[in-house]
Amino acid sequence: MDAEFWHSKWERGEIGFHNSEVNPLLTRNWPCMGHLGGTVFVPLCGKTLDIAWLLGQGYAIAGAELSEKAVQALFDELGVAPDVTVVADEAADQPLKLWQANGIRIFSGDIFKLTADLLGPVDLVYDRAAMVALPAAVRVEYAQHLVSLTGSAPQLLICFEYDQSKMPGPPFSVEADEVYQSYRAYYNPQLLESVEVEGGMKGKTPATEKVWLLDPVS
Repeated sequence: MDAEFWHSKWERGEIGFHNSEVNPLLTRNWPCMGHLGGTVFVPLCGKTLDIAWLLGQGYAIAGAELSEKAVQALFDELGVAPDVTVVADEAADQPLKLWQANGIRIFSGDIFKLTADLLGPVDLVYDRAAMVALPAAVRVEYAQHLVSLTGSAPQLLICFEYDQSKMPGPPFSVEADEVYQSYRAYYNPQLLESVEVEGGMKGKTPATEKVWLLDPVS
């Protein structure tokens, strides 16, 4: 899945993956994170309304998003004007930029160019749409990168499971075995909730949405 795919989705407004309300799986399961306050990292965040909800709970937000259009829309909908600075790859076609205001910092550009030093300390991770947005070959690299970026911070991970042969994705199917294989060296994965997706995956095949608590290995 190349960057141009996602840029074109945002340019054409083809953002059916964007929820028009706060994800109820987040609000029901976030208390299991057991950490009040601090900074939450939201990878591939888009303009999710979940960020506004987390801000309202008293958390600071750090995020990463490929599309500058999505980041601008996020701040527009929050009603704040961000300061924007280039922080890496200045000569690249899309340099890594930092957008920040009022307790929220979003890096626009390739998440694999983001470093732990640039991101800074985070306390929690909320992966609502990142792992499922990436094809299998990239997910292996992504999981390792996320662990390095966040120092194995506790994570709430939301995945879909469905018959991948019936629909090519994204969002992709990420089954339980893959969650364990990707993270068991760093976390004790615990399934918190599993719900049927109403209407299936884009109406093509039955699907379930699963919420995982990734608690760091002691």
